[in-house]
Amino acid sequence: MVPLTQLWLPILLAAVFVFIASSIIHMVLGYHRSDFRKLSAEDEVMAALRSFDIPSGDYLMPCPSGPQGMKAPEFQEKMKAGPVAMMTIRSSGPPSLTTNLILWFLYCIVVGVFAAYIAGRALPQRAHYLDVFRFAGTTAFVGYGLALLQNSIWKGTSWGTTIRGMFDGLIYALITAGTFGWLWPK
Repeated sequence: MVPLTQLWLPILLAAVFVFIASSIIHMVLGYHRSDFRKLSAEDEVMAALRSFDIPSGDYLMPCPSGPQGMKAPEFQEKMKAGPVAMMTIRSSGPPSLTTNLILWFLYCIVVGVFAAYIAGRALPQRAHYLDVFRFAGTTAFVGYGLALLQNSIWKGTSWGTTIRGMFDGLIYALITAGTFGWLWPK
């Protein structure tokens, strides 16, 4: 067993390496550019929604009043007539990229902490590189990739977007696994 306090270096370095890899994936490689499509009537839809002054949040349309509301004829008719949508409304203005990047880095640290905890409880000091790689990598993949499946299952995110995100998660997990294997206490 390896205490979490002995694994801060691999946790932080893995977060830095994943952060760099994700920057390359999103700014250079470009295979996520097709994750979102533009509405053909974007300006008209934006103008229409703007007139309602909708606060930031997640919305379902149509939205039933509960399980019984899903059976109501009015709700069923709205579902048939469409459009059916799940949408996130964000505050107007440019996004705070700094805040998003800080939160992403903190998330990378959290995934690293869980990978360290699982590997640290399962393995001794001087564990073989591949054993560390397996435990840390599997845990990191759960945090970075596997959790994305629920977006396609429940929110209707396209399977292509989810699979591309899971591929990124696999890359991040391999980076995390390699970092932990390299820096595992001897």
